[in-house]
Amino acid sequence: MSDKSILARKSFYFKEEDDLSLRPKRLDEYIGQKALKQNLKIYINAAKERQEVLDHILFFGPPGIGKTTLAYIVANEMGVNIRTISGPSLERSGDLIACLTSVEAGDVVFIDEIHRIPKTVEEVLYSAMEDYRIALLIGREQGGKVVDITLPPFTLIGATTKPSLLSAPLRNRFGINAKLASYSTKEIMELILRSARVFKHPITHEAAFELAKKSRNNPRLANRYYKRVRDFATFFNEQIIQIDRVKIMLNSLDVDEAGLVEYERQYLVILKERFNGGPVGIETLSALLDEEKENVEEIYESYLLQIGFIERTKRGRTLTKKGLNHLNRLKK
Repeated sequence: MSDKSILARKSFYFKEEDDLSLRPKRLDEYIGQKALKQNLKIYINAAKERQEVLDHILFFGPPGIGKTTLAYIVANEMGVNIRTISGPSLERSGDLIACLTSVEAGDVVFIDEIHRIPKTVEEVLYSAMEDYRIALLIGREQGGKVVDITLPPFTLIGATTKPSLLSAPLRNRFGINAKLASYSTKEIMELILRSARVFKHPITHEAAFELAKKSRNNPRLANRYYKRVRDFATFFNEQIIQIDRVKIMLNSLDVDEAGLVEYERQYLVILKERFNGGPVGIETLSALLDEEKENVEEIYESYLLQIGFIERTKRGRTLTKKGLNHLNRLKK
């Protein structure tokens, strides 16, 4: 094998280790979610004291806020293995059964995007979660029989950005329902400083605060921005990341003072210049943006609604005074 191919493989492994190292392993290392962390400590310690499996947990909240990280921390704190599955990948009940029958007693089964599992798969979960058993039908013709499969006790952790899409029977089988709270700019700054320590590439508090302000109070985005400014600092041989380098990096990504990017500003401009601030129907906006309605609602509008730049009304979307002021500031 050539030196070049060996170097390529090493680079891949180093990147993989970097990504994994950003994920805290203990509740005490996890930044934010103070009340939830305290409750989880109680639940985990009580389960370990009684030598029982932890009750099933549902984590819900916006993307990138730490649901997956908490699932891994719970497994680590319990001292058990974790099996991770994506909801959309569970196309048939057999996919879920194969996973559940391979776990060991006490293990965590983590289903991300659990709201996207099919109804037939969901129904398998009911008895698995309540009684740790599955009734498997073998053969659908006459003479088909039901085989009862006993499962080892396990903890199911589900994560979703859309808890309203979960059916009541499934939602009610989770003993612990936890909504992840929004992050403050201070907490995001602490997270960025932690990432800098992990990667051993320091960033000044001033620069970390600037990065935090543009990160939408979202841990995933904050880490993504830190990695990019770290790239810039490495390229320019800067041992400490300064605020000027952060501003240059954000400008290169077209991130403005409110943390908006180009497609979000385009949405606001359409409201202002084409429709005098609205109201405008979602179908019209989707056509003008050349995007699916669901993408406009979930990608374009999510943060704009959160920061109060737009409103959804019965007649359509409207540009708020706050959103208009932001566009006017950008022109100066």
